[in-house]
Amino acid sequence: MGARILSLTLYPAIDLKGGRCVRLFRGDMNAETVYNDDPADQAGKFKAAGFDWLHCVDLDGAFAGEAANADAVEAILKATDVKVQLGGGIRTMESVAKWLELGLARVILGTAAVKDPALVKEAAKAFPGQVVVGIDAHGDKVATEGWGETSEHTIEDIARRFEDAGVAAIIYTDISRDGTLTGVNVDLTADLAQKVSIPVVASGGVASLGDVTALMGTGVEGVIIGKALYDGRIDPAEAIEAAR
Repeated sequence: MGARILSLTLYPAIDLKGGRCVRLFRGDMNAETVYNDDPADQAGKFKAAGFDWLHCVDLDGAFAGEAANADAVEAILKATDVKVQLGGGIRTMESVAKWLELGLARVILGTAAVKDPALVKEAAKAFPGQVVVGIDAHGDKVATEGWGETSEHTIEDIARRFEDAGVAAIIYTDISRDGTLTGVNVDLTADLAQKVSIPVVASGGVASLGDVTALMGTGVEGVIIGKALYDGRIDPAEAIEAAR
């Protein structure tokens, strides 16, 4: 069902915890590595490297259910003119509207996609092309509340729920691989991209340029890259060239 996509959109990740730019290991809030105390500075570096998008996650907000790193996100928006998408703790129409008014290109709804699908559909209708569904999974089961809870819903269940809702994309994260540098889950992500008409973005485990090239031509729309960029395992210029 998914379209044949021959290029990839690259989304460098800025995960926010305590106002700083961090990476977690498999979503464990106690297993963090701090990469930059100034998220706006990191955003500027990614822009200078040539990226068109930023993928931001309010990690504290994901657990709290409301924005916890708003100051850092607003600083990022002021520091760069690249497109920014944000997830973590966005669970009301008011917060969706507020963030989009502040300049976000897209908001990501994860827990709401499982627990309040009507909100996702309402938001997607009100803000066409600006609402993304985040599907984070342990195996085939979708996790919620900052990955602290696991539902009985499967990845495909949630994806199909929004097939005709007008969402801009689905971000599928394999939690078992996130922050591990063990390689992206190409097979499952590509399978999802073929089963739904919504563009699918891969996330979790990207370790090398090989992960980027492995996703090319699979129907996957884009890929989120975190630790591999921070650790220098992926050169931004090479990744951008490969993704074309």
